[in-house]
Amino acid sequence: MAATYRCCCQLTRPNQKVRAVTIVVWTYAVYLSLSGAITAWVAETLSLHGRVFLIDVFHDNVSRADAVNRLLVVGFYLINLAGVLFNLSLGGSVITVWDGVHFLSSRIGLVLTVLGSMHFFNLIALMTIRLGFRLPDQSFFR
Repeated sequence: MAATYRCCCQLTRPNQKVRAVTIVVWTYAVYLSLSGAITAWVAETLSLHGRVFLIDVFHDNVSRADAVNRLLVVGFYLINLAGVLFNLSLGGSVITVWDGVHFLSSRIGLVLTVLGSMHFFNLIALMTIRLGFRLPDQSFFR
């Protein structure tokens, strides 16, 4: 059986190379599936439960709150899916199953950190808008 050399001068057999490529493909497929599912679940959960908050922010203007809610969901999807795909291009070698587990845990952890950060940023921005709308009605700032 013929042997091939990799750039790190380790001797590998052709079937080992095929197995490594299969691990990479499965790791990327699992990463994309999990990231997409988590992003969709968070977006829909925030959309459903954030609607009440948006209606309050926009003084019971339901049509405006629903429009802003939908725009937030679309922006959320675009930013997060772009981040997931960009995260895939950051590199890292996946040769063994352990490398795949390490890749998945670090990349999914980054996705969850970005999702949580975006959620809190949106809450702060909407709370600022809400307080800005309420300022003329409140006397505690005088």
